[in-house]
Amino acid sequence: MIIRPATQADAPAIWAILEPVIRAGETYTLGRDMREADALAYWFGTDKEVFVAEADGAILGTYYLRANQAGGGAHVCNAGYMTGAAATGRGVARAMCLDSIERAKARGFRAMQFNFVVSSNARAARLWQSLGFEVVGRLPGAFAHPTEGFVDALVMFRTL
Repeated sequence: MIIRPATQADAPAIWAILEPVIRAGETYTLGRDMREADALAYWFGTDKEVFVAEADGAILGTYYLRANQAGGGAHVCNAGYMTGAAATGRGVARAMCLDSIERAKARGFRAMQFNFVVSSNARAARLWQSLGFEVVGRLPGAFAHPTEGFVDALVMFRTL
């Protein structure tokens, strides 16, 4: 598996990953009816660098890296990750997170913060914790899960 910067030519493969996650509405605060053009505009936003994890010519996952805040908060970065359903459990998210940490360090970021990890996404929370992230905040009932109702969102942080 290689992780490389995404190009616009990757957009159809990235949409194939984004769409089921968005439609499920279980982990991201994006409208479940979001259109392809809007989703890709969000993912490829001008404030983000976008990467893909690829193996044997297939895109398995994607992530973005950006400054979490402007000005005095610009030394802390943020990232968002999505893995294709067929690649779940193959270490893609772990590899993308490790890659993002190294890229963030190389860009001079001093820390990484995840602003809104849905607490019912226990697999992701465990993965991030195994990579050195700590839960530094809990937002009670902040996420309307489509089947579990209102669940907490976690703020996770690690220094780089």
